[in-house]
Amino acid sequence: MTTRRPDVVVVGAGVIGAAVALELARTGRQVVVVDKAGAAGHGSTSASSAIIRFNYSTFAGVATAWEAQHLWASWPEHLRLTGARPLAAFHRTGAVLLDSPAVAPSEVAGLFDRAGIPYERWDAATLRERLPGIDPGRYWPPKPVDDDAFFARPSGELGALFMPDAGYVDDPQLAAQNLADAAGGLGTRFLFHHTVVAVDRHADRVTGIRLTDGARIAAPVVVNAAGPWSGGLNRLAGVGGDFTIGVRPLREEVHQVALPTGHTTVPVVADLDLGTYLRAAPGGHLLVGGTEPDCDPHEWIDDPDAADPRPTARRFRTQVTRAARRFPSIGVPNRPLGTAGVYDVADDWTPIYDRTALDGYYVAMGTSGNQFKNAPLVGRFLAALVDAVEAGHDHDRDPVRHRCERTGNVVDLGAFSRRRPVRADSARTVMG
Repeated sequence: MTTRRPDVVVVGAGVIGAAVALELARTGRQVVVVDKAGAAGHGSTSASSAIIRFNYSTFAGVATAWEAQHLWASWPEHLRLTGARPLAAFHRTGAVLLDSPAVAPSEVAGLFDRAGIPYERWDAATLRERLPGIDPGRYWPPKPVDDDAFFARPSGELGALFMPDAGYVDDPQLAAQNLADAAGGLGTRFLFHHTVVAVDRHADRVTGIRLTDGARIAAPVVVNAAGPWSGGLNRLAGVGGDFTIGVRPLREEVHQVALPTGHTTVPVVADLDLGTYLRAAPGGHLLVGGTEPDCDPHEWIDDPDAADPRPTARRFRTQVTRAARRFPSIGVPNRPLGTAGVYDVADDWTPIYDRTALDGYYVAMGTSGNQFKNAPLVGRFLAALVDAVEAGHDHDRDPVRHRCERTGNVVDLGAFSRRRPVRADSARTVMG
């Protein structure tokens, strides 16, 4: 390669990798992004439901999502792109978090108060008023839809927390492309259809990567943002021995049905009580996904490339039937419609944004399922982390803290450490 040697190689051009590349380029670094796919956002990003909500089990998660929402809400200003081009759009529909024993409303509200997030507390009557056609029955715990107990009468009624500033991004793949375009405008190079086969190191320092075509890209910093392939890349780099958090690829499905009768749109609904979530989609559709309830088998896989991208009739029936239990006017078609993707899932569903024991080698992994919303800010996290650690800061002993530009909240990046303990009260679901 005859161009200037890059300062950083980012492996992965999903929404996380593209955001990281953009923010590193904004620090003046020369960045190269490598991805085995053919374009930005063609991996697990393309299967994301792209929901923007703020309920997490930690303050760091809540504060990150709240700051990131401000970036989505001002997407053109965040990108700073010149010239006319298609842009992803944030739709502010609000989000409803139905009560469940898994997420105490008082704890969520306490985190919202601390972060400065507006919310409303709804009772069952308000749910009926604001969401016509909803069944606010309490059915906890989630059950298989083939179990007679699934159709048992409710044990009471639910309330909810409503987040008026939540919503969704209409095209997650386009959002990744927007970030890639912005990074490209700053000189970032994207190498698609290239697979990393080796990570080079000298002593305890990364020195670059090697590709299937034999090319070597020398760089003093490598960022692993490879999504479900991140664990494999770590093995190539010889890192992970000091990780207390495991990460595994998980096949997930998101399904599409028509909006409930009488609705032109609906807010995002997070329903841990039944084990499902849903959001509106353009064209009068509804996206329906699952929250990994204990009663459902998890589809862990070894090879992300071998995952079938087609939805299955079994998963479609399970998730849409649960949504129809909550909104009885939702139909359950015989033919499954939707998509399947492979998520990069950490043990506690909290991502790892950190350095590693190999100097110069950083990770933005364990992100799938609930970090799309945070991608614009994650780029800033990694840029701050690289700046500090490469300047000699000991992030392991004294975690970097990031002050959010829009909200003023301070996020302790130690919350995303590779060495953190798995908290007993962690969500352990896609809700994080």
